[in-house]
This record gives sequence, C-alpha cells and structure tokens, in this order.
Amino acid sequence: MTDKTSSKGSAPEGAGACGCGCGPESVLPEVTFSAFIISLASAALVGLGEVADPATGRVSRDLLLARHNIDVLEMLRQKTEGGLNAKERALLDQILCDLHLKYVINSDTKAASGAASGASGKDAGSC
Repeated sequence: MTDKTSSKGSAPEGAGACGCGCGPESVLPEVTFSAFIISLASAALVGLGEVADPATGRVSRDLLLARHNIDVLEMLRQKTEGGLNAKERALLDQILCDLHLKYVINSDTKAASGAASGASGKDAGSC
C-alpha cells in the first residue's frame, strides 16, 4: 500500500497533489453561518469596487455582481428568520445595512458620472 501523503517533488510544500494549496495543511475558515455571510459580503464588496478581487488583485466595479450577492444575503435573512442566534442576526443585519449604503453610494456615483447633476433624491442614510 502506498502513502499518498509522502509524495515528494511534484507539488510545493503545503500544497495538495494538484499544487494549488488545497492540501491538508492549507488553512480554511471554519464552516459557520457567519463565515458564509462574510464570504458573500466580501464578494459584494469586490463587485462594489471597495476591495481588490483576490484572484486578480485588481479593483473594478461590477454593480450587477454586487447586487446579486446583496440579494442572496437578503434571501438568507428572510429564509433564516427565527433560526439564527443573536450574534448571527446582528452580523447579517449590519452587513446588509453597510452593503445597501455602499451600493446606493456606488450607484449614485455611476449615475452622477453620466449626468451633470449628482443629486439622486435617495436617502442613503437608513437601512
């Protein structure tokens, strides 16, 4: 019987057999509802152009992608009503409030760049 973990030479140290770093030594966050929510929020922030895309290192804006991730978080809030603990609920509510605000600001910025007037009439101060 061969030991699959003792293979040497083909992949860098700490990497899986495929060389992508997915081996047993790679560190992934614990699978929790909060980690899942933060993952979706991070994807929304990438779409909003608030942070760099981890795959490319570039900052770009994709409001459609951002809106999709925000909508998924909203759907999760509705579907998990009554099933989350207080910390999970507070985290989800705060993330959604922040993302909605950033989305409105980014949407208004995009609209303002195409028009002479930047006034949109939206109240971005409330969730």
